[in-house]
Amino acid sequence: MNPFSVRSFRFQWPADLATSWAFEMENLILGWYILSATGSVEQLVLFASLAWLGSILSPFFGVAGDRFGQRTLLCATRAVYAVLAAIVTTLSVAHALQPWHVFVIAAIAGLIRPSDMVMRNVLVAHTVHSASLLRALAISRTTSDTARIAGALAGTASVALVGMVPAYIAVTLLYVAAFALSLGVARTPAHPAAASALAALAGLRRAFGYVWHTPEQLAAFCMAFLVNLLAFPFFLGLLPYVAKDVYQVGQAELGYLAAAFACGALAGSLAVGAGRLPFDLPRAMLGGAVAWFVAIVLFGQTRAMAQGLPLLFVSGLAQSFCMTPIAALMLRSASEEMRGRVMGMRMLAIWGLPLGLVAAGPVIAHFGYVACTLLYGGGGLAATLAVAYRWRRELWRPAAR
Repeated sequence: MNPFSVRSFRFQWPADLATSWAFEMENLILGWYILSATGSVEQLVLFASLAWLGSILSPFFGVAGDRFGQRTLLCATRAVYAVLAAIVTTLSVAHALQPWHVFVIAAIAGLIRPSDMVMRNVLVAHTVHSASLLRALAISRTTSDTARIAGALAGTASVALVGMVPAYIAVTLLYVAAFALSLGVARTPAHPAAASALAALAGLRRAFGYVWHTPEQLAAFCMAFLVNLLAFPFFLGLLPYVAKDVYQVGQAELGYLAAAFACGALAGSLAVGAGRLPFDLPRAMLGGAVAWFVAIVLFGQTRAMAQGLPLLFVSGLAQSFCMTPIAALMLRSASEEMRGRVMGMRMLAIWGLPLGLVAAGPVIAHFGYVACTLLYGGGGLAATLAVAYRWRRELWRPAAR
């Protein structure tokens, strides 16, 4: 079944695309601004980590989505993104933007942004037939992958060519378009029984127990935390540092670096979405992670863009073969009423990203960038092999595939 034959998916895909484009443009524009204004890699990783501040709140968003409906919550959060972007635009027009403004706005957006992917995946699972779930999730993930290409190139090039104000007007308009398109997504059933705080906490305990006592779920959760802690920091926070201080290039080249990673991710998502590759979910998840961490170790040894670009492409490719199976493993085994809460628990794994980013700053400052890539890449590779060994029976049995 083609996911685009579902009316709701035809609205959700462009809405998610506009949101993802705005996310990527915003991250690179403001990341470069912070690095240029402060000259500090510690300030850069702090800013980048704020985007994932709300990962600790994701289970509560899952409960709220189950109560009010995921579509209602999705529209509300995207309206907030548009308002915050408009504030940055206004401050930029008035030449009043300061680094502390960016940190405050990033912290507010970071409280809700990590849950955006939760709501996307739950809405896809609700509207698309289960037999097409992996394909639909892979196609849905192309919104983030294409955004990292177009958003990276458009975000960095637009600031370099026309300045921050026009670039941020474009970001604001993308958020407005995302909100309007999200109104066409199918409503999900609400569960008023989750109204009280006690019921919400009980729902979270149930979701935690479900993930903890289901080996496939726990293995997928561990892998999600692992790649967020040790892999994503190099691509979702440290690229401005790599461009400016390692490769010693400008803002346009930063866009090329981000686009190389995104091109690999898009190629991987399209390959998974085609549904023609003979692999099972656990092996794809683990194999993708191994390839990803090896690429990070090699990437850390490069000193020129010509060497780094192909390794970024390979990293993006491996990322898609790792992350999409993680989501599919957790969604496939969850009942309809538990999907929001289970995916909320899965988003707790994103907390590894700000932890990894914050830790990377001092490591780079004291031991150097190469040592950081060796520590993160080597540690991630060892931990992936440990996960594969710990759950070897559960992940390789036919039911897990």
